[in-house]
Amino acid sequence: MRGRRMAAAGVAVAALTGATVSGAPASAGTAHRYGVPAVAGAARGDGVPAAAGDRGLERFLEQEITWHRCRTGPDDAAGKELDEAKARCAEVTVPLDYGRPDGRTVTVAVSRLKAADSGRRRGTLLYNPGGPGVPAMSLVLQVKRAAPAVAARYDLIGMDPRFVGRSTPLNCRWPTGVVGSAGPDRRTFERSAAVARDLASRCAAHRDVLPHISTRNTARDMDVIRAALGEQRISYLGSSYGTYLGAVYLQLFPRRADRVVLDSVLDPARYGPGLTRTQGPALNALLRDWAAWTAARHGRYGLGATTAEVLATVNRINRAAGRAPLRVGRHRVDSRLLPMALFHITAGDSPQVYAGFAADVRVLREAARGRAVTPTPTLEAVLEGLSAPDDGTAAVQTAIMCADRAASRDPRVHYRDIRAHRADEPLFGPLTRNLTPCSFWPVSPAEPPTEVRNDVPLLMVGATGDPGAVYRGQLAAHRALTGSRMVTLRGAFRHTVYGGLFSPRDACIDRFVDRYLVGGVLPAADASCPGGPSSGGGSTR
Repeated sequence: MRGRRMAAAGVAVAALTGATVSGAPASAGTAHRYGVPAVAGAARGDGVPAAAGDRGLERFLEQEITWHRCRTGPDDAAGKELDEAKARCAEVTVPLDYGRPDGRTVTVAVSRLKAADSGRRRGTLLYNPGGPGVPAMSLVLQVKRAAPAVAARYDLIGMDPRFVGRSTPLNCRWPTGVVGSAGPDRRTFERSAAVARDLASRCAAHRDVLPHISTRNTARDMDVIRAALGEQRISYLGSSYGTYLGAVYLQLFPRRADRVVLDSVLDPARYGPGLTRTQGPALNALLRDWAAWTAARHGRYGLGATTAEVLATVNRINRAAGRAPLRVGRHRVDSRLLPMALFHITAGDSPQVYAGFAADVRVLREAARGRAVTPTPTLEAVLEGLSAPDDGTAAVQTAIMCADRAASRDPRVHYRDIRAHRADEPLFGPLTRNLTPCSFWPVSPAEPPTEVRNDVPLLMVGATGDPGAVYRGQLAAHRALTGSRMVTLRGAFRHTVYGGLFSPRDACIDRFVDRYLVGGVLPAADASCPGGPSSGGGSTR
């Protein structure tokens, strides 16, 4: 469970690191077979000039994939595990800029775990866990463990998106991977803005690459992978940011989609550097649910006998960090880092997760009182990650958001927004509403954001209390994707709901997803699954 908490927290926190194309009939040739309409007189609907695309894309779509062992050396534990599961790995070549397919190329690393029941194989399923920019090559093994019936029928494909993991690398050499919270006042906000400005400047040397690290190009890479695999259509499972990637793929390549499941769907009209601004009410509700659960166990945790008392304890910790950094083992936790350290509450609403979070808060409370403390293993891992230099991951995650949608370049806009919500979002508001490096990014997006609106059949699943993909945004995505059916887990406070991959498992949700992926059965209408003791909902137990 500790490992699951950390994995979920990593996916949820990724967005906080910083962090309409009309068509005419496609021309003949590669552009037509590529399945994307063209903008009359200019470019295809995927932004690729028709003439250039017809000449240059064939070599990518028809390339032969060379599969090999996954382990790269004696210290490659993930590769070893893939090899032991009989998976194979490969590199697929794609254009850096799909508008210039005869130009520079990059590689995208993929893994394949063949269908366990080859006689009943029905196709290929690509999995993206979110992020953005989370490596997924080894995560196909988690899908197999969580959904053996699905793994029996599909070849599972894990992809490290462009510039992520084992794909062509990019590293801005950031000294830290997070901007963090704006803190309690204008001085601390300006300090966080200086961090964001510095991080953005360190990516300026890659300005020739940055505009192409976009979700649209990752979706195009997915379709190159599909074609190179020899598949006419591909199935897809995406969670969190992976739902936005899936929605963009459906918009660009609607005829190439087979069975699609989007878990904890982001509002495609809002995705970008400012998406986290919508999270405040959901985070408050989650924190209150945990506080109620903890208050009911005051004898065990001693954080307060009522919900209000527990929340007051958290607010006192927050105020103390605003006055001076808290000493937590060998770490110093100031107002910039404290909300990041507490953000892993989004890992789920099970008793185990809530209990672990209560233990972390107890440590922080004692630190706020000036006492010597030893962090829990989870808190130590979180703080270690926040203080470590970026290995390139955070910069690429930020670059994806910056390439997808432009951010306001006026810091005053962000500060006014933070001030307006200090009373109702005292802990997480200065974090989720803070600016990111995108406000100082050295390049502008190469393309406008994708307007997602189509009637491709698909299944959406999500929770009403999702703190990452807020429910209002899920409903907006459902309205935009008119062919979708939506199954809602009521009364649960978790981000991702299928298979127990990153949060507590729910058997009802799993049945709907497995029935669709394995049997092709979409619900006749939208449906819901009840929350309850097995689904979190701490305040009810």
